[in-house]
This record gives sequence, C-alpha cells and structure tokens, in this order.
Amino acid sequence: MASRGRPKALLELTSDESEQLQRWARRRNSSQALALRSRIVLACASGLTNTQVAALERVAQPTVGKWRSRFVEFRLDGLSDDPRPGRPATVTADQVEDVVVATLEQTPTNATHWSRTKMAERSGLSPSTIGRIWKAFELKPHRADGFKLSNDPLFVDKVYDIIGLYLNPRAPRGADDLSGGERPSPPGLSQQER
Repeated sequence: MASRGRPKALLELTSDESEQLQRWARRRNSSQALALRSRIVLACASGLTNTQVAALERVAQPTVGKWRSRFVEFRLDGLSDDPRPGRPATVTADQVEDVVVATLEQTPTNATHWSRTKMAERSGLSPSTIGRIWKAFELKPHRADGFKLSNDPLFVDKVYDIIGLYLNPRAPRGADDLSGGERPSPPGLSQQER
C-alpha cells in the first residue's frame, strides 16, 4: 500500500547520534522539550509514520513533522531551541557569579553589609541590576543570619559598660548612671513596706 501525503525525508541515525538521543531522552535533568524531541526523532528513525509517532508521544502531527525535518537538516544541533527574540543579555554569568560570591563572602570597608550602591560601585553594574541579581538568588545582605560586629571604635568600651550593668545592676555608678535617679518601687507598696 502506497503512503499518502507528502513524502517524508529519510531519517537515518548514526550510532553516535542514536546514543546521544537516547541519553537525552532518559536523562533526568534534560529539559522536557529536548527529551520529547529526542523521543520523536528516535521513533521516526525506527520506521514509524508521523501519525503513529504523534499518537505515541501525544503531540500534534505538525510537531512531529517539524522535528523530523529539523533533525534531517541540522542533525543534533537542530533539536535545540532557536534564539529568542529581544535584546541579548548584557550581564555575563561571570559578573553574576562575582556579585553573588562577593555578597556572601566579603563585606565592604567601613560597613557591616553590602548595599546595592556599594556593590554596584564594586562590580561596575547598576544598582538595579544588583537588586535583580539579589532577588533572583534570594539574597538579603541587610538581613543576614549571624552576628555582625560593629565598626564603632568605642564598641568594646560600650560592651563592657552594658555587660557591667547586667552583672552588677545595683552597683553605684558615677556620672554615667543610666537610671536617672531613684529606682521606682513596685506599685501597691506603701512607704513602710518598701
């Protein structure tokens, strides 16, 4: 019985192409689109018609025809996505990596955490680009977990003063007394009960 419709291009695979298509079809971290295209080409190469492959893979017949002809014309490279329209990205992956690593592993001079402005000055990108990178990676340097040490030169002295208040709250203090005078007594006590 003669085949009806337009004649289809002969689709024959080399052993390397067949192995690569099978890897793409089986691999868990392949994109689903690439896995589907690989299964379509493998089924076409096994001798099935476009109609049979469409039914097997639950896709439209024009989809099968498209990937069959793209594979015949461009081989494995024809199964990848076409470039998308629009302006190409101007921020490279290396720049993104640099911003992420610097945010997580470094602190700016004279500050406890990165701000968009300081990171923009350091990286040469705009503050809005820094914000988009931080949002994409869910980075919030101003809300970092962990303890941040102050840059205040009198920080140690202030810590000693505060710790001293906690360790000995009733000790007499001089002019730097923080209580401001007499300590209030609990409510409801008369002068005699105090």
